[in-house]
Amino acid sequence: MEDCVFCRIAAGKAPAHMVYEDDRYMAFLDARPLTRGNCLVIPREHVTWPDDVPDFGGYFEVARTVGKAAQRALGSRWTQYLTIGHEIPHAHIRVIPRYEDDQHGAVVNLALIERLSDEEMRSIAERIRKEITNQKS
Repeated sequence: MEDCVFCRIAAGKAPAHMVYEDDRYMAFLDARPLTRGNCLVIPREHVTWPDDVPDFGGYFEVARTVGKAAQRALGSRWTQYLTIGHEIPHAHIRVIPRYEDDQHGAVVNLALIERLSDEEMRSIAERIRKEITNQKS
């Protein structure tokens, strides 16, 4: 779908700080991160809702892989996984590393985003990618 930002990212027509890719899924840093290392995991194919993704279990396994890698790379205390779905009509799982000193309470506030430079985003993505590669080895 040409008007779907996630489809444009999947097609390589829009930039993203990629942390994971395979033939079915991809994960990249959220451009509006709730915390350092906040990633979005999407199916490459346009699917509107997460529960319509054909291999639902495999989809969440990728999210867990990304979450565990972010935790190791960034030293987060725990990870929250969030699916809301209506803000962008393409299935996505928010992988949100949580830190003792982050600006959120027990539940993340979607209005509180962190301002990170492009250099910080590149560095974070590289660290998560490296952990994913090490995890696969």
